[in-house]
Amino acid sequence: MDPELYRKDLEAKPEALKALAEALDRTAPFAGLPNRFDRIIFLGMGSSRYAAGVAAQRLRAAGTDATAEYASATLGTPPGPSTVAIAISATGGSRETLDALARHTGRSFTVALTNTPDSPITQTTDLVVPMLAGEERGGVACRTFQHTLALLLTLLPGGHRQVADLVRRAAEATADLLDRRDEWLPEAVALLDGPDGVYTIAPAERLSSAEQSALMFREGPRRQADACETGDWAHVDVYLTKTRDYRAILYTGSRHDEQAMEWIRARASTVLAVGGEAQGQAAAIRYRHDDDPDVALLTETLVAELIAAELWKS
Repeated sequence: MDPELYRKDLEAKPEALKALAEALDRTAPFAGLPNRFDRIIFLGMGSSRYAAGVAAQRLRAAGTDATAEYASATLGTPPGPSTVAIAISATGGSRETLDALARHTGRSFTVALTNTPDSPITQTTDLVVPMLAGEERGGVACRTFQHTLALLLTLLPGGHRQVADLVRRAAEATADLLDRRDEWLPEAVALLDGPDGVYTIAPAERLSSAEQSALMFREGPRRQADACETGDWAHVDVYLTKTRDYRAILYTGSRHDEQAMEWIRARASTVLAVGGEAQGQAAAIRYRHDDDPDVALLTETLVAELIAAELWKS
């Protein structure tokens, strides 16, 4: 992994998103799915599973039986002719994902969602969906995570053209954060550069943002980091504010933001709010279209990614 190449991968996000939007204008990426099926199973690890978890939740809310599973799990949903198994791997070579996919090969309808053509994951599936994220030369899944989310959203009612419009707005939001980074990034780095790591908090509907952000702090600069859902925070992470120099990114938009901020204020912890304001915040980062939670889903992790890139250099 290379911190400078990682930064360049991040800077390439807007153009990659524009190209993805153009592709979605032309083609529905999952057009080859069966006309009828009973359930969708997402299989993946790391960033792939984070994105799949959000997509599965949204599909369930729309009336589709969908779940995201650890590809490494010994116990998983059984294969079957009415099951669609979507295996997600940017490299196309994740051992756990290949093993999980093998359980469904020939018994479920299988799909490979990957950024690597002709990789092992594509060899046995019924359908291949390219991520179209380009090569990530920094060695960190950043654009592929963003593209995975966008592509999985095309499975929802509304389809690929609606997602194409969303992706264009996300490209504008991403470019705005990049163009103005000199205004917000130095303060954000200073606020989160503490002795006890970085914590990331997001609503359940965008939990992947917290999970991916924490991963970026662990994977690049090797900082202690952990993710939490906003409502759950008062039940599992609040305790750390009493004994640690607690510093967190709060991706705003949960109806439970204020519950968390009550404790933050009481214990003088440090919160960087992203996408909105929170009473007691140390600072807030706003960006174009941040009032749209779908744009936020595809955009907000860039804040943590850029902070991680700076910490990685130090």
